[in-house]
Amino acid sequence: MTQRTVLDAPDISRAITRIAHEIIESNKGSDDLVLLGIPRRGVPLAHRLAEAIASISGRPETAGELAGSLDITMYRDDLRGGSYRAPEPTTIPSAGIDAKTVVLVDDVLFSGRTIRAALDALADVGRPAKVRLAVLVDRGHRDLPIRADHVGKNLPTSSSERVYVSLTEIDGDDSVSISGGRE
Repeated sequence: MTQRTVLDAPDISRAITRIAHEIIESNKGSDDLVLLGIPRRGVPLAHRLAEAIASISGRPETAGELAGSLDITMYRDDLRGGSYRAPEPTTIPSAGIDAKTVVLVDDVLFSGRTIRAALDALADVGRPAKVRLAVLVDRGHRDLPIRADHVGKNLPTSSSERVYVSLTEIDGDDSVSISGGRE
């Protein structure tokens, strides 16, 4: 199976910067903003976005107050199917999420089921004023009526293809690649 790279490290960096600007613009600043990454690769992306937003806002010291993580393991609808991942901690910034704009951050948006689970998990954590979605890659093929508000790259794929996101914090390098054949 051939694998082709569609985003390299500079492309990912530019996408994060652009998404950070979009988030600031749609939120009219960085006040009352919380970024929650969905494990695994959504967490480092949320932290990178938080650093970019804090830097753009002229308050780099606030980056640590913007980002956290939201574990969705026990909210997934595929647990009965035998796929299981060990739960990871949910970490909410000290200011909480009540009455804030929460941006859920994930690496790839595909069927929408992960985001549905994240919305269920979020409801158990608090009551945000708004919830938005930021993803590095939107590959289409939704099973649920969910769309991203902020997208690094729209990547039309066939359902037989796989999208792989590698991030330095987890995989040692930054890239997005596709493997598999067209239908």
